[in-house]
Amino acid sequence: ANPSLAAVLDRHIGQTWRTDLSQLSEMGEYQDYPLVNQAVSAAKLANKQRLADYIARQLGVVVNPNALFDVQIKRIHEYKRQLMNVLHVITRYNRIKADPQAEWVPRVVIFAGKAASAYHTAKQIIHLINDVAKVINSDPQIGDRLKVVFIPNYSVSLAQMIIPAADLSEQISLAGTEASGTSNMKFALNGALTIGTLDGANVEMLEHVGEDNIFIFGNTAAEVEALRSNGYQPHDYYDQDQELRQALTQMGTGVFSPQEPGRYRGLLDSLINFGDHYQVLADYRSYVDCQDKVDALYRTPEEWTAKAMLNITHMGYFSSDRTVREYAQKIWYIDKTQL
Repeated sequence: ANPSLAAVLDRHIGQTWRTDLSQLSEMGEYQDYPLVNQAVSAAKLANKQRLADYIARQLGVVVNPNALFDVQIKRIHEYKRQLMNVLHVITRYNRIKADPQAEWVPRVVIFAGKAASAYHTAKQIIHLINDVAKVINSDPQIGDRLKVVFIPNYSVSLAQMIIPAADLSEQISLAGTEASGTSNMKFALNGALTIGTLDGANVEMLEHVGEDNIFIFGNTAAEVEALRSNGYQPHDYYDQDQELRQALTQMGTGVFSPQEPGRYRGLLDSLINFGDHYQVLADYRSYVDCQDKVDALYRTPEEWTAKAMLNITHMGYFSSDRTVREYAQKIWYIDKTQL
């Protein structure tokens, strides 16, 4: 799925890492080598160009492969909080509109995933993503500074194209709701940095890559429960945050659905008036501020790539081989047998 990056690894640490991911740690020796950094960057750009060509061909949207590719591909569900991602996209759109002369980091926000057939809210979120994309992608004042795409019919074959092209991996579920997750590991293995909450396997990823090499935001699981037990009031966040209020108002009044202004009134009510069960509004400001840190790092491509390389070198721990080996040693008390 990622022959460009695999070729870089082969050249520097040999090919046996393909059957023993613990050997990826050897790439750490090359983290500060400019030529290796450039080779990893070139592999990423080739993968981004491949995905950009697919998007142009299938969706008719032209995206800049040099832009930051911000990716959230997973089942569409309220706890995965694609809705929070959309609110950041709207906020970013508003900021560019307010100051079009500023030096914005260009970004392509990519969504993909499927909703359960009877899950009305999830399908509304897909509609919203596509409606927001139509407005932003057709706005001449925005240009290449922001593009949004929803790639339909998500599949393993599409994942093999999308994951190697990602610069930023969105793992933003509400803390305490994700059992583990594996896409975060796949993205990091392919050289993406993670923006996420302390939820699921993000917690272990933080331990292994270090807090300087992952973007963590939002309430912890304990803070989520405390907020809920103390009487979470989402309307307070709406009242106190001007950018949040603007984005929600636009969503709820038809800015992105002019033919049907009330289309997303139900989504708006679920967030402001009906409890915001997955605490999107509570984590919104922390998320937006963390995205600003993403922009700042992307402005220094060598440092970005060095952190991406560090993520790659630490992904051997998440290999299923390591997991089975530890089960054999610590739980089953059996020796391995060479087949």
